[in-house]
Amino acid sequence: MRLATLIIAICTSGACACTIPVFRFALDRWEADKFHLVMPAAVSQTPEVQDLLRPLRANGKANLDFSTSKDPAQQETVLRYSRESDKQVWAGKLNAATLSAVLDSPARKKLVQQLLAGDSVIWVIADSGSPLDVLEVERIEKRLKFLEQVASLPIQDPNDPDSQLGPGPPLRLKFSTLRLRRDDPAEAMLLRMLTGPRGTFDPTTTSFAGAVFGRGRVLGAWPLNILDDASLEDACMFLVGRCGCRMKNESPGWDILLNLDWEKALPAAATSETPPAGSEAPSPPPPTIPEFKPLAVPDLVTILPEIEKPAESHKGRLIAGLAAGLALLVLIPRWLRK
Repeated sequence: MRLATLIIAICTSGACACTIPVFRFALDRWEADKFHLVMPAAVSQTPEVQDLLRPLRANGKANLDFSTSKDPAQQETVLRYSRESDKQVWAGKLNAATLSAVLDSPARKKLVQQLLAGDSVIWVIADSGSPLDVLEVERIEKRLKFLEQVASLPIQDPNDPDSQLGPGPPLRLKFSTLRLRRDDPAEAMLLRMLTGPRGTFDPTTTSFAGAVFGRGRVLGAWPLNILDDASLEDACMFLVGRCGCRMKNESPGWDILLNLDWEKALPAAATSETPPAGSEAPSPPPPTIPEFKPLAVPDLVTILPEIEKPAESHKGRLIAGLAAGLALLVLIPRWLRK
C-alpha cells in the first residue's frame, strides 16, 4: 500500500474546509505528546535527583513527565514513549549527564532551528556512510529538490476564520534534510525516538529516513532501501496539502522529545528580525505600472459625432440603394410568372 493511500484512509474522517497546510496546522496547534520517565523509589528520593527534576516539575519546557515506580525490582530509570506505553527509549542510571542526553542533543537543536525557520518537513536521514548509503542519500536529496520546485501551498484566505495561522515563522514551502550517522552515541535516543513506539527495525543496524514536522512530530520512518521516490512524494505532498485532520489523534505519526517552550518560541520566531538560515530571498518589487490618464471630455465630444453622424453624401447613396432593392423585389416575381 502506498503511503498516500494509508494517510487518506486515516484522515478522511476529520476532513474540513481548512486551507492551512498540515505541517503548519501541527506547528500552530498540536501540543507534543509527553514522554514518561519512570524512576526507582530509591533514586527519585535522593537529593541529587530531586535537584535535577525541580526545573521540570513546574512549567517545564520539555514534553516530559515522570513518576516513581511501584515495582520494587526496578533498578534503573526508564524512559518510555508515554505513560500508556511499555516501549522503552532508554534505560540506565539517572544523573546530570544522562538527564541532559534525555532532554536534548545536537541534532535535536538543529531540528528545532529548522522547524522554527518554517521548514515544511525535515527528513532526518541516518546512514552508515557506506557507498550504497551515500547513493541513496543523494537520490533522496535530489528528489526533494525537485518536489520543492513543483509543489505548491494551498491559497490562504486571510478572512477565513477556519484558516488563521498562529504566531510563528512566515509560511513557506521547504523540504530539508538533516543527516546523522546511525552509530553516533550522542543521537542514540533520537534515533530510537524516530523509529517510534511500534518500530519494526533497529536504527543501529538499518539506514533509514524519518519525516519530522510540526512541533517534532514524525510522520513515519522507512529504511532507505524501501523509501522510493513515490513514497517521498506522497509524504511531502500530504504535509504541504490542506489539513484534513483537526484532531491530532486522527493523524498518523508520533512525537520526539524536545526541550523547548513552543508557546514562547513561536511568537519569538514571528518577530525575529534576522531571516533564518536557508530562507528564501525577498520577492522582487512589483513592476511599475504607468499612471492611467483618461481622455479629456472635450475630446470625447468632438470624436463621438464623427462616429454617429455619417456624411450627407453617404445618406444619398444609401437611399438610392434601398430604392433599387425594392424595385427588384417587385419585378422578379413578375418575370418568373412569364
